[in-house]
Amino acid sequence: MKKVLLIEDDTVLRESTAELLELSNYQVFTAPNGKRGIQLALERNPDVIICDIMMPELDGYAVLEKLSQNEATKGIPFIFLSAKTERRDVRKGMELGADDYITKPFEEGELIGAIESRMAKMAILRDLDREAKTSEIFRGADIQNLHELKNFIFDNGKDYKFKLGETIYREGDNSNIVYLVVSGVVKTHKLEEQGKELITGIHKPDDFFGFTSFTRNVPYPEYATAMEDTRCVGIAKNTLKEVLFRNPDLVMELMQLMAESLTDARDQLLQMAYGSVRKKTANTILRFADKLQSNAKGPIHILRSDLAGVAGMATETLIRTLSSFKKEGLIDICDRDIQILDEERLRNIS
Repeated sequence: MKKVLLIEDDTVLRESTAELLELSNYQVFTAPNGKRGIQLALERNPDVIICDIMMPELDGYAVLEKLSQNEATKGIPFIFLSAKTERRDVRKGMELGADDYITKPFEEGELIGAIESRMAKMAILRDLDREAKTSEIFRGADIQNLHELKNFIFDNGKDYKFKLGETIYREGDNSNIVYLVVSGVVKTHKLEEQGKELITGIHKPDDFFGFTSFTRNVPYPEYATAMEDTRCVGIAKNTLKEVLFRNPDLVMELMQLMAESLTDARDQLLQMAYGSVRKKTANTILRFADKLQSNAKGPIHILRSDLAGVAGMATETLIRTLSSFKKEGLIDICDRDIQILDEERLRNIS
């Protein structure tokens, strides 16, 4: 959903315009004056800004001037919305760098049309810039295997940092980026209609996630969330598609990687469907140990809800099974930490 920042001191007009924009499927942030508008522009990173001219604190001209001087906001399309209709006022606004100037009163279609055209222009400019950068990136590029691909992504991708529990993307978001985990752990997961979480994958450093169709514009089919403080590098899906097109040998390696991932997913589904509660719990602990443990005998720091989500059972059922494992000497439990004491017996649980 595209974000619009509306800066307007007239309460009635601000609320009615915000409602109009929300009904047109925009996410709207509002500010009653120029000073607050600048704060919101920096905090919310809107896709377009609509701003009155005559306002307290800072007028619209001053808002545009300050935002144009900031690297983070200077490229955001800026539309003046004002009752000032004299030619010199319009010229002043455009000379300061405004993208459009709409006079009050205005028609709904006029405002929506101005927003859409500005966003379309920005999208075209971004595509042209991306194509230019892609052309530069691929000049002389020769990527033969997954190791070289990961180095390429690390060198040319965008760096992302996520806090524990922070959402990386949501089900239904545009799937424009493929991620490579640099540090930390990421879970991919889906939510059932009843709100129950099913974890579909655990991704440790050097793992990819976020793959979707290269031929169709489909959204992400699941959520991705940081299980601890995590750093990822993301690369545009179109860029990765170009890499694969130019390096056909790499396609076979990537297909093998994805085939192995599908096999893991199939095994997890079979376990969830047919395994006993004890077997599911044991296999899930071992799976997390493989993903999270740097020291084979060290503790696994994991939420019980995440364990239950992978095992496909209620959290309460999992906790009872963990307690029985502890009593049997298979594991030790301290707060969120689980330590495997007898791996062989844990693997042989039926």
